[in-house]
Amino acid sequence: MSGIMGIYYLGDRSVDREDLGMMVETLAHRGPDDADIWIDGAIGFGHRMLWTTPESLLEKLPFTNSTGDLIITSDARIDNRDELISVLQLEKCATDKITDSQLILAAYEKWREYCPEHLLGDFAFTIWDKRQQSLFCARDHLGVKPFYYYHQPGKAFIFASEIKALLCLQQVPRQLNEVRIADYLTLTMEDRAITSYQDILRLPPAHSMVISQSGMEIKSYWELDLHREIKMDSDEAYAEKFREIFTEAVRCRLRSAFPIASQLSGGLDSSAVTCVARDLLAKENKYLLHTISTIFDIITECDERPFMNAVLEQGGFIPHYVHGDKFGPLSNLDSIFRYEDEGLLGPSHFYPWIVNRAVKELGLRISLDGFDGDTTVCHGGSRLTELARQGNWKTCIQEVKAFSPHFNVLPYAAFRSYGLPYLKDLALKFRWIAFFEGVRLIHKHFGISRKLLIVNHGIKPVVEQLRQLWQRKQIKVANPFVSKTPLVKGKFAKRVGLDERIQKFGASSQEPLTAKEQHWRGLTQGVLPYTLERADQYAAMFSLEARHPFMDKRLIEFCLALPADQKLYQGWGRMVMRRGLEGILPEKVQWRGGKADLSANFDDGLLNRDRQILDEVMSNQIGYLEKYIDSDFLQAAYQRLISTPNEVRDEDITPIWQAVTLALWFDYKQITR
Repeated sequence: MSGIMGIYYLGDRSVDREDLGMMVETLAHRGPDDADIWIDGAIGFGHRMLWTTPESLLEKLPFTNSTGDLIITSDARIDNRDELISVLQLEKCATDKITDSQLILAAYEKWREYCPEHLLGDFAFTIWDKRQQSLFCARDHLGVKPFYYYHQPGKAFIFASEIKALLCLQQVPRQLNEVRIADYLTLTMEDRAITSYQDILRLPPAHSMVISQSGMEIKSYWELDLHREIKMDSDEAYAEKFREIFTEAVRCRLRSAFPIASQLSGGLDSSAVTCVARDLLAKENKYLLHTISTIFDIITECDERPFMNAVLEQGGFIPHYVHGDKFGPLSNLDSIFRYEDEGLLGPSHFYPWIVNRAVKELGLRISLDGFDGDTTVCHGGSRLTELARQGNWKTCIQEVKAFSPHFNVLPYAAFRSYGLPYLKDLALKFRWIAFFEGVRLIHKHFGISRKLLIVNHGIKPVVEQLRQLWQRKQIKVANPFVSKTPLVKGKFAKRVGLDERIQKFGASSQEPLTAKEQHWRGLTQGVLPYTLERADQYAAMFSLEARHPFMDKRLIEFCLALPADQKLYQGWGRMVMRRGLEGILPEKVQWRGGKADLSANFDDGLLNRDRQILDEVMSNQIGYLEKYIDSDFLQAAYQRLISTPNEVRDEDITPIWQAVTLALWFDYKQITR
C-alpha cells in the first residue's frame, strides 16, 4: 500500500510544487513512512510510502533511472521477481536490494509499453519517458490497485490513488456524475471507467495508457481466455496442481518485513488462506500468524466460531476477535466518509471497517483475506443449470439430490432454482422429446404433477411467446427495463439514458449457455474491480495493505480452465479446492457446505441499533435525492419495513439502504442538489 499522484501539463505551464504537495498531504494515510516529490517543468510526481516488503524499506519514490531519462512513481508488489531478475539480467545486483519499482522500470526499459504483460502482482504505476516526452500508466490485471485520473485534452492530465487527491486541486471540477448514481440505484455497477464525479475516471484493470502532447491512447494488455481448457489424467493431478498454484499465490503475499494478519471467518476461502499461510510461515521459522475473526454474541445465527475454532485448534496462530453485532451499518459513516470518496456502499461495508481498525490497533500493516474465492474457484452450481438446459435431466437431478444436503436445502427447492426454469426452454425450442423426458423424471423423483409441469412449463410459455410475437408485429413494444427499477424517477432515468445502460451492462445480456461461461462472466464483471477498490480504500483508511490470494492471475486462469466436474462433483462445489487442501484444512471446514447468512445482523443493525439514524434520514434528508428517486415508492417500502420488522423483504430493505447511504454521503460531502 502506497499513494501515488502526479500532474502533467500539456501546454507551457509548469507544475506548482504547492499543488503537488497538497495531493501528497491529502493521501498521508496511505503512506505514513515517507513522502517525496519530483518536478521537472510541466511534469511532477508525488509519492506516499507505506513500508511492507523488505525491499520497500530501501525504496525511495519517485525514482529516477541511472541515465535520468525515466522516472517512476508506483504502488506495487511484484510477485515474479526472480523471473524478472533473470530475464532482465540483474543477477549481478544484490537481489534483496532490488526494489519492485526498479524492476518495473527495468521492464519498461526492455519492453516499453508491453511491460505490464510481463508483470505479476498488484500494481498501479506511472513512468515519465523523457526521451519520448510521454507518460506511461498501467494497472494490474484484476484491479487490486486503484488508479484515478482527470484529463483535460491539450491542457492537463492529473492522476492519483484516490479521488480526493484530485479534488484538492481547484482546476479539477467537483461535478456529480448522475449516470453513476443511476447505475448504483439500479445495481448496475458494470462500467469500469466512470466514477461518481463527471470528469474523474478510472483506468480499467489490465489496461495501460500513454499520454503525450498528441493525445491519449488506452489499450488492454490482457484478457481472461474463456476457451482455454486444462486436461489432466486424474482428480489427484488436478488437486495437486491447485494446491501448488494456490500455495504460491499465498506465498507471494507473505513477502513482508513485518508480522501479518489473516482474516478468518470460518468459511472455506478465509480458512484456506489462513491455514496455508500458517504452514508457510512455520516452514520458514517466522513469526506466528495473527488471525482476526468477526464474532456475533447477539445475532447468534451469524456466528461461525465452531468453524473458526476448528482452524485455530490446529495451532500456530495468535487469534483476535471483533464483534460484528456491536454497531449497525450506519453507525460509523461519518468516520468512513472522511476517507470514502464515493457513497455507493454495499451492505457489508462495516465489516472490513471494524476488522481493519482492529488490525491497525495491533500495530500490523498487512492483512490477508479470502476475498471472492467463491468466484475464483466457482461453486459449480451453474453446472446444474447447464445440464438442465441441455436436457440431461438424469444427471441434473442426481447432482441436485447430492448437492442439497450439503447446503441444507430441500432437493426440490434446489432443483426449482437451478433446473426447473429451463424445462420451458425445451418447449420454446420445440424439443418435445427432451421436454417430456424431463417431465417424466421430475415427476418420478420429486412427485410433481405431470399435468402441472406440462401446462405451466410447456403450453403456457409457448402460448405467451406466440402472443408476444403477434404483439411485436402490431405495435412497438415499450422498453421493459425502467419498470424493473421502481426506485428511480422516470424523468431522471430518461435523462441519463438508463434504459440503454441497463441493456448494455445488465438486464439485456444473454444468459450464459455453459457453466464455464457463467464462471467467466463472474470473473470479468465490472463490480469486481469496484469492490477491490473499496477494499483498498477501507485498508488505506488505517494505513494497511490488503492482499487477496484468490485474486492471483495464475489461480484465476487455472480455475476457469478446469473441467466442470472439478468444480461440482457429487453435489460438492469447489471440489478441486477441497481435494487440493486435504490435510491442510480441518475436515470440519473442508467438507462444510454453505456459510452463515449475515443478513440477519444487517437487518437488526439497521432496524434496531441504527433506527434513530434511519428515521432521521428518511424524515429529513431523503430530499437530497429528490431529482433521482421516486419518493412515494421509497416511503411505501419504508412503511412496510418498519411496520413488519420481523418480515424483512429484500425488495424493501435494499432500496432503502441505497437511498439512505447515498443521502448521507450527499450531506457529508455537501453535494448540491
